[in-house]
Amino acid sequence: MIRERINNAARSVGRNPESIRLVAVSKYQPEALIRQAIDAGQTVFGENTVQEALSRQALLQEPHTEWHFIGHVQTNKAKYIPGNFAWLHTLDSIKLARKLAARAEAVETDLNVLLQVNVSNDPDKFGLLPEAVFPFVDEFLEANLLGLSLRGLMTIGRRTSADAERFADFSSLRELGEHCVARFGESYFGELSMGMSDDFEAAIRAGSTMVRVGSAIFGPRPEKTR
Repeated sequence: MIRERINNAARSVGRNPESIRLVAVSKYQPEALIRQAIDAGQTVFGENTVQEALSRQALLQEPHTEWHFIGHVQTNKAKYIPGNFAWLHTLDSIKLARKLAARAEAVETDLNVLLQVNVSNDPDKFGLLPEAVFPFVDEFLEANLLGLSLRGLMTIGRRTSADAERFADFSSLRELGEHCVARFGESYFGELSMGMSDDFEAAIRAGSTMVRVGSAIFGPRPEKTR
């Protein structure tokens, strides 16, 4: 059902549905439901808690799954990301980038990274402000951090009932991505991670290439296990 909605949203604006990656957000979900999703053909999963994600990966032992870390990463947890996740959606500091790169080099792997952007300037959200993105990328590229591949931008839309406001946030990220492509090249900015269960269709219409969908796939999120 979610894939059908993705397809319809993409076609409504003349986009190829195959250009949009569905990241199933599996945080706090029981292993049985995740296995059902895998059996249904889902291969890409998003987690935002390091300890839970690593435990889940060990239990599932599914070699064909691709894991994305979509939560905020404290620098002392950076060592757990390269080698355990293919993508990080939430890079927002050079200090974190350096720690990730050092770990990626140590374990001889490559990590795809997206820059988290706080497009709505929400004080409760992490991420770079839009005006900080160009200076950040200049510093990132100058540092020549082997093991990290910059691939694009990520944002979280405003928690509002107004679809127009969410669409405006997503459109702002798309426009920022276009400016980044013009300045730095498409190889660094081909991806836009935006849209969740209640707004992924608006995000697709605005240009999202990755949607992070949890409750619309798995149902209401269970209480976090203590």
